[in-house]
Amino acid sequence: MSSLAAATHIATQNAGKYLTVALDNESYGVAVLKVREIIRMQKITPVPQMPEFVKGVINLRGRVIPIIDLRVKFGLKAVFAERTCIVVVQVKVSATQNVQMGLIVDAVEEVVNLAGSEIEPTPDFGTRIDTGYILGMAKIKGTVKTLLDIDRVVAAETVKEITSNL
Repeated sequence: MSSLAAATHIATQNAGKYLTVALDNESYGVAVLKVREIIRMQKITPVPQMPEFVKGVINLRGRVIPIIDLRVKFGLKAVFAERTCIVVVQVKVSATQNVQMGLIVDAVEEVVNLAGSEIEPTPDFGTRIDTGYILGMAKIKGTVKTLLDIDRVVAAETVKEITSNL
């Protein structure tokens, strides 16, 4: 398969609806099928011995949900503002297991429906930057939004570490 054909295949495969969220004046997209709900910020109970980006857990209608601060995960300073909220997503950790997790984001923007022609493959940043968690770059209304593979953003090893400590 040529690189153009591969890029077209990836773009077509990633077409669909995305919830766009803001983090530090940048926009990211998460596949709508991965999103379970959006909730306001609430008290997060810290859990010892967690990576810095894992803020703790919340009780969501009787279920304990781990909370990850995407700003910290992406190397940004943790900041909470009026529009800061939690996006609850379903993360695939194995072929047979899914886990719900909350992602702290600066704000929820909108739901967009992306065609394959609006998605570019992830640029090659060289070997020093890991882009495995990026599905592609979407061109929306003259802006570029990074589409996240949420299963890879929260890698299976991290999920196992979090759930084993709960």
